[in-house]
Amino acid sequence: MLNLIKNQLSKIFLLTGGFMKKSGFTIIELMIVVAIIAFLATVSVPKYFKYHAKAKQAEVAMNLASLHTAQQAYFAENGTYSKVLNGPDGIGWQPQGNNFYYTYGFNFPGAKEGIHYFVGKLGAKKESLGQTQADKTGFIVSAAGDVIGKQKIDLWQIDQDRNLKNVQKGIE
Repeated sequence: MLNLIKNQLSKIFLLTGGFMKKSGFTIIELMIVVAIIAFLATVSVPKYFKYHAKAKQAEVAMNLASLHTAQQAYFAENGTYSKVLNGPDGIGWQPQGNNFYYTYGFNFPGAKEGIHYFVGKLGAKKESLGQTQADKTGFIVSAAGDVIGKQKIDLWQIDQDRNLKNVQKGIE
């Protein structure tokens, strides 16, 4: 009887690889998983940043369209377009919310922040707005921002005819 139990235990030991089954991953298996994750990250992270930058560009289209509408309303009442976006004798426009990214407005000597232009989270200076103008015949207003963080300004402009142009591409 003792031999029978001994034989049965021997068979179980051989079939299962021992009383305590070995479990877990080898170092090679773990290294392969880490390599796959690293590869997926190198492929997906740049695409994520590009989509994020394009979402910021959607803000530009919305804000410049509303600025255009405000300019047209001002022109209908006063017969001229204005460089004053906000404040006395202005068109009553400012970017929506406190979390806008681009710098919007006019670039000319003596232009004041909060009146002639608004600086967004990306911190583009008014000089990056390029050539802008507003008078009786028309206007060109700009939005500028370094959306990918590589000191490459993404510059958009809209005019009195609602022509929206990406003058300088900041996204490849």
